[in-house]
Amino acid sequence: MTPLGCSFTGHRSVAQAHIEPLKALLDRAIAYAYDEGCRTFYTGGAVGFDTMAARAVLRFRLLHADVRLVLLLPCPEQDANFDEREKAAYAFLLEQADEIRYVCESYTRNCMMRRNAALASLGDLLIAYAGRARSGSSQTLRMAKENGKRVYNLYTEAARIAAQR
Repeated sequence: MTPLGCSFTGHRSVAQAHIEPLKALLDRAIAYAYDEGCRTFYTGGAVGFDTMAARAVLRFRLLHADVRLVLLLPCPEQDANFDEREKAAYAFLLEQADEIRYVCESYTRNCMMRRNAALASLGDLLIAYAGRARSGSSQTLRMAKENGKRVYNLYTEAARIAAQR
C-alpha cells in the first residue's frame, strides 16, 4: 500500500485564545492522519497556522521516523515581508523539512493560489484552520472537497474550546 499524504491550510492570523486548543487539536489530527496511513505532511510555510502545523509535524516526527515534512512553497522569496521573528521560524522550518518544493520560480500574482491548489490536490486528506469564507484557506478547503479529499476543519472546535476557558 502506498503511504498517504496529508496537507494543511489555515489562516496567517490565529486568534490568541485559539492557540493552545489548536496545538492539542493539531497533535490529535496528525496522530489520526498517521493512523489512517499518512506519512507525508505538506504545509505551505506561511506564518500562523502553517507554521504551527509544521512544528507539530516535526514534534510528531521525533517519535515516528517514517514521517516526512514537505514544505510546498509558493516561491523562494515567500518570507520577504516576514518580520525578524517570523523569518527565524521560517528558516528553522526550511532546515528541518525533509523536502522543499516551490510552485513558482519567483513571485507572481497567482503563486499563492497555485500553492493552495497544489496543497488541495496532493494530500489525501486536508487539515484546516479556516473560519472566514473569503480567504485563501477556505478556497483551499473548497478545492480539496471538490477533489474528493477528506477535510477536517479545526477552527470551530478551537473556538468552542477557547470559549469554555
